Amino acid sequence: QVQLVESGGGLVQAGKSLGLSCAASGSIFSIYVMGWYRQAPGKQRELVASITSDGNTNYADSVKGRFTISRVDAKNTVYLQMNSLKPEDTAVYYCNADIRTITFPLRNYWGQGTQVTVSS
Repeated sequence: QVQLVESGGGLVQAGKSLGLSCAASGSIFSIYVMGWYRQAPGKQRELVASITSDGNTNYADSVKGRFTISRVDAKNTVYLQMNSLKPEDTAVYYCNADIRTITFPLRNYWGQGTQVTVSS
């Protein structure tokens, strides 16, 4: 059983910074792509940023230059550093990862989500 547990969400003023982390636990053999998605009220879930096991990153145009994704494989953890936050960044942020466990082949997993609210 794999679990992704996010932490670090909260309320922040526009222009400030906030960091999110997501730790994967369970009988993990390897983790491939890890990413962050977000879903604002009334909108579809969208990719914010992703990072491969090789360290290649991909960002949504709306967050380029403001957000940074990173990972520490020894901790099975992915991070999202969010700078210069805007009210439109307000959403529930979800961690996502492609994980191969000892007993199961590659599967996609989601965290439970963490709320980020940016006030103007």
